[in-house]
Amino acid sequence: MPKVDFDFDCDSVFQQVYTFAPIAIALVSIAGTIIKVNPSFNPTLGYTEQEAIGLTLKEITHPDDLNKINGLIEEVLRGNSLFYELEKRCIQKNGNLIWASVRLSLVRDEKQGTPLYFIVHIIDISDKIATEQKLLKTEVLYELISENAQDIITLVKPDGKIEYLSPSVRDLLGYEPEELIGKDSTELNHPEDLEKLRSAPFSDNEVVTYRSRHKNGTYIWFETAIKLIRDDRGQLQKVLGIGRDITERKKVELKLQESVERYTSLKKYNHDAIISLDVKGRIINTNEMAERLTGYRVIEMRGELISKFIGERNLRRILSYSIEDVTTERNINMIRHKDGHDVEVLTTIAPIIINKENVGYYVIAKDMTEQKQLLIAKEAAEKTNKAKSEFLAMMSHEIRTPMNGVIGMTDLLLTTTDLDDEQKEYVEIINKSGNTLIKIINDILDFSKIEAGKTELQAQLFDIRDCIDDTLAVLMPKALERRLDIQVVVIPELPNRLIGDYDRVKQVLMNLISNAIKFTYSGGVSIVVENNGRENHKLQLKVSIKDTGIGIPKEKLNQLFNPFYQLDSFMTRQVEGTGLGLAISKKIVGLMGGDIWVEETDEPGATFVFTGWFKEEVSYPNDSSIQEIVCVQKPLNILIAEDNQINQIVLKKMIEKMGHFTSIVENGNQVIRALAYESYDIIFMDIQMPALNGFETTKQINETMPPEKIPYIIAVTANALKGDREKCLEAGMNDYISKPIKSEIIRNKIEKYQKCKGGK
Repeated sequence: MPKVDFDFDCDSVFQQVYTFAPIAIALVSIAGTIIKVNPSFNPTLGYTEQEAIGLTLKEITHPDDLNKINGLIEEVLRGNSLFYELEKRCIQKNGNLIWASVRLSLVRDEKQGTPLYFIVHIIDISDKIATEQKLLKTEVLYELISENAQDIITLVKPDGKIEYLSPSVRDLLGYEPEELIGKDSTELNHPEDLEKLRSAPFSDNEVVTYRSRHKNGTYIWFETAIKLIRDDRGQLQKVLGIGRDITERKKVELKLQESVERYTSLKKYNHDAIISLDVKGRIINTNEMAERLTGYRVIEMRGELISKFIGERNLRRILSYSIEDVTTERNINMIRHKDGHDVEVLTTIAPIIINKENVGYYVIAKDMTEQKQLLIAKEAAEKTNKAKSEFLAMMSHEIRTPMNGVIGMTDLLLTTTDLDDEQKEYVEIINKSGNTLIKIINDILDFSKIEAGKTELQAQLFDIRDCIDDTLAVLMPKALERRLDIQVVVIPELPNRLIGDYDRVKQVLMNLISNAIKFTYSGGVSIVVENNGRENHKLQLKVSIKDTGIGIPKEKLNQLFNPFYQLDSFMTRQVEGTGLGLAISKKIVGLMGGDIWVEETDEPGATFVFTGWFKEEVSYPNDSSIQEIVCVQKPLNILIAEDNQINQIVLKKMIEKMGHFTSIVENGNQVIRALAYESYDIIFMDIQMPALNGFETTKQINETMPPEKIPYIIAVTANALKGDREKCLEAGMNDYISKPIKSEIIRNKIEKYQKCKGGK
């Protein structure tokens, strides 16, 4: 072996590092013998420099670690790295063992590359090893506890991903821990709890209550204690949660809360006096209405016997009260007021049952004073209305006979007599006035019949299109005279065979369209007929009549449908009429189960709208088509997930015109919330939405909802490139449409769902 010169230049950097280093450094021959050590060798291993020289690495190494050090020397000799390192046990001079981190580096001859000696760094790491072993024991203990805990123990990373779940999750939520590790910790939470859990960061030692979804689709209530685990610098490393199943306790709490809220609301907002009694008939509590009824404050009534207000006999009746015996309630018909007068009441008695034991009674008393006055006034008004209607009916009938003579004779004069121009003008005026008077009489008779309840609707087949055509055939001459533009729009999907009273529908149309023409001097009138929904094999028509006329002042809108109120009474009386047309129309649509109103708008003119229910006439050509017809007619509940308002309106109008019901949400989070409250048949899911896009929303629906409750999801996207459809289907959606949206495509998709329903 080449001679090694260990004389150092005292000024050399290496000498200074070697001498003053705080860790033990030894120069060791290739054979493993210590040649030289620095001053720190003594405090580390207990040997002075002279004592250490000549020792071998074997002598200061624990026997069980000799293979480690020998292997390390061999690896250093044949390796290319600058140094190699291992942890082993070293034997101090006094025989004690220390754990040390040993680093070997090889020094070679600069010219020939021949190995000269090893530089060995020895660092005492006994404290570190002891800490690690203690931590290991603690972890083993924690693992033992968590593996056998009845509660769910969870470790969550700062990014929300689950790192550990105790086996108890198997019994409480039905999942194997491996199924949930690595997933978002809020993935199983109830949609209603998500916003609360995400809105604010957890604080240390906080206790939170929430619901988690069991593997079978049900939700379990948990109460979880939170512990934040931080490093030495205070950075959050993990969140420890210990969750306990409190479902049964929560059910009891919710039931109790519901009972308290119901009782509180019952007392606070009830229009009747509510008095609670103990089993001896003493007043426990009352509400505000009881104060008004008796004249006493609540504090004055507490502790008093109820006999003070209803008498001793009635108190005895209450104390012996039986649910089957209602005579007690009938007998308590008066309550004594503080000022001495009796208030007439209608009473209900109810026992208070707690733990199957009768602990008291509720006395619920309704003040009948006002109701009795209203009843008397109502009876008087009904008699007055009846007398008025009978008088109008009689008078209209009596006037009709002579008027028929007047009109008949003027007709004869016009058709059989040779009149000069002046005479003809006079007779035509008489004829026109007579016809006007007959129309007035007919309106009065119509109104009186409807008010008297003597009008019944006829059931006959009709087409609303024919009804509009027949109405316009009468009114078009006046419209043409004024050069008005008349437009009619009836949606193509509307059935042409409905069952209802054709004449009454035509009467309403005649009143509304004639008014529109009457008060419009330029522009035009539009009539729009729509399907406003289906229910129990019935269809509701919605008819809108819009004109560009003089309009109606807002302060007059609430008077329009009153009897004998003339539309132009505030317009200098420029047109004729009884003021009954709108009142009669309102009565007729009411008989049809509909309503009539004026839509308020800033545009010129007026828009009258009325609705009515009609049966659909459905024919079944053969057995194979019956199922299809029934399927098409059943209205679906459809959710529109779309953040663009114009697209919302387009989809909503298209779908509702097809007879289905719609709801609108603007992002994926709102979709999840909507599904928590209501079931939907179809979701039209926009792909690009804020907060949670269509792909993410679909994934969450498919992962969190039971398969049988997942709606049919149709992707709606502006992308129409090759592969977009496949991406949507791969994401778990059932179908795909691209914008611009067309009504026919929407109809086809809905019909496709209806045909494959139950097998998606």
